[in-house]
Amino acid sequence: MNTLFKGTFPVLVFVICFFLTNFSQSHPNKKQSNKELSSDTLSIIGVGDIMLGTDFPHKDYLPPSNNCKPLLEPVKHILTDADITFGNLEGCFLNEGNVAKICRDTTKCYAFKMPEKYIDCLVESGFDVVSLANNHVGDFGNAGRNKTIKLLDSVGIHFGGVISHPTAIFESNGLKIGFCAFAPNKGTCSISDIPNAKKIVSDLKKDADIVIVSFHGGAEGSSHRNVTRKTEVFYGEDRGNVYEFARHVIDAGADIVFGHGPHVTRAIDLYKGRFIAYSLGNFCTYGRFNLQGANGFAPIVKVFIDKNGKFVKGQIFSIVQKGRGGAELDPKNQAIQEIIRLTETDFPDSKLAITPDGSIKLKE
Repeated sequence: MNTLFKGTFPVLVFVICFFLTNFSQSHPNKKQSNKELSSDTLSIIGVGDIMLGTDFPHKDYLPPSNNCKPLLEPVKHILTDADITFGNLEGCFLNEGNVAKICRDTTKCYAFKMPEKYIDCLVESGFDVVSLANNHVGDFGNAGRNKTIKLLDSVGIHFGGVISHPTAIFESNGLKIGFCAFAPNKGTCSISDIPNAKKIVSDLKKDADIVIVSFHGGAEGSSHRNVTRKTEVFYGEDRGNVYEFARHVIDAGADIVFGHGPHVTRAIDLYKGRFIAYSLGNFCTYGRFNLQGANGFAPIVKVFIDKNGKFVKGQIFSIVQKGRGGAELDPKNQAIQEIIRLTETDFPDSKLAITPDGSIKLKE
C-alpha cells in the first residue's frame, strides 16, 4: 500500500460513515426490511383514529411538555416493521387559525388542531399513508386542511379522502399502491355514494397493483360494536352501510379495506380473498376522547397479502389507552378477544381463524 493511499483511506472511511449515518437520520420514515415472507408479499399495518393532542380550546389538551413522542413510543417497533403503515388522521395540523366548526359552547367544542411539529411523530413512527376522510379534518376549515396537506407532502406521507385530494398512488416493495378513503362528512369522498366509490376504486386499479381503501363509517360507541349489514344512523346522520360498502369496493378492485369511525373495535372478515377490518377503534387519541371501557382498547392489525392482493396471513396486536391517552401494548389482549367474539357473532361463516395470541390464518 503506497503512502498516499495509507493517508487517505481513514479519511475516506470517515466520510462514508458520516454520510451513511446522516442519511439514515434524515430519513426517519425509512422502513425496516420485511424478512417474514418473500418479496412476492406485502405487509400492511392498519390502525384507527390518531389525534395526538389539541391546543383548542386551550393548551391543557396537549400532552405533557408539548411532546407527542411518548404517545407512540411503546408501539413504534411494531409500526415501523411493515412495508406500509396506515392510520386515520382525526384532525388537522395547524399552529394558528380560527375554528370553522359551529359550536354552541366553544369550551366544549370537539375541534382538533394539533401543533404542526407533531407531524414528526407520525414520520418517526413509520406512517406511510393516512386518511383525511373523517368528521374532524375540516374543523379549522381550508386553513387546517391546506396546512395538513402541505405538511404531509413535505415529509412524504401519502393521503387521500378529501374532495381536493381523493386518491394517492405510491410504490412499495416493487409494487404500485393505490389509496383512497371515504366518509359521510362534508368535503370528503362520500361513503354513501356507492357508484362514485366504485368508480374511484376501479380507476385506481387501472394504475396500481394493490388498492387500499379506508372508510370512516358506522354508528359510534360501545352499544354499536356489531356490523348490522344495514345503513347505520347516528345522531340523525347517515353513517353508511359499511358491510355493503366494503363488498362493493372489493368488487370494484380493492384489495384491503380498513374501517374506523365507531371509536370501538369491530369484527374482521374476508371477501373474495380480500381482508376487511370494520373498525380499528381509537388508536392514539389524547385528551379529548372517551377512553372508558371498549373505547379505550384497539387493535394494530398487520396483514400479509400476495402480489395479487389476496390475504395470506395476519397478526393482531392489542393496545390500550390509559389516562388521557397514548398507545400501549395491552397485556390483557382485550382487542384480540373482542375481534374473536365479534367475528364469530357477526360473520359465523368467515374463512378467517383467529387465535388468542392474535394470529390470523385461513381456515383449513
